[in-house]
Amino acid sequence: LHQERRKHEEEVQEKIEYHDGKVEEVLADGRRILTFHDGTKKEISADKRMTTISFSNGDVKKIMPDQRVIYYYADAQTTHTAYPDGLEVLQFPNNQIEKHYPSGTQEIVFPDHTVKCLYSDGLKETFFPDGTVVKVEKNGDKIVVFSDGQREIHTAQFRRREYPDGTVKTVFCNGRQETKYSSGRVQIKDEEGNLILDK
Repeated sequence: LHQERRKHEEEVQEKIEYHDGKVEEVLADGRRILTFHDGTKKEISADKRMTTISFSNGDVKKIMPDQRVIYYYADAQTTHTAYPDGLEVLQFPNNQIEKHYPSGTQEIVFPDHTVKCLYSDGLKETFFPDGTVVKVEKNGDKIVVFSDGQREIHTAQFRRREYPDGTVKTVFCNGRQETKYSSGRVQIKDEEGNLILDK
């Protein structure tokens, strides 16, 4: 640390102390470092294309040459990157990543690689690592597509399971059950489970 401080002092070509307590240092390589009375440091690259601001609370803000703004929140250990096109990306310490698109769409990648997309029209899609996909419409209707080809549909009126062999089982909100087999056979049970039709 002592050697680093001495090296820094050797690099300083010019040092300006302002009345408000701000100190500006111009380094031999052209960088400028401004130190404010509250401990905040602002470093400007020699080509003036990159700025790094280090706050006294440990937060760091970088403005990159490509106009990306990267802000690291020390307490939350979270990084927020804002791109010039409006995309915002948050990276959390548990490896969760959230992308907020200018269109209003959000994409969340969880540590287990589950991906959840929230669209501006209200549709929600979740993609699980095992291949299962869950879609929830704005009205609450839900479609689950399992990796084995089965589909499940949940609405306010019924719940339906569709099997790869063509069999369809439906349970209506009143409790009535209907099973249509791929062979053409139909089985209907009332809300108490009593068989009404089997043909």
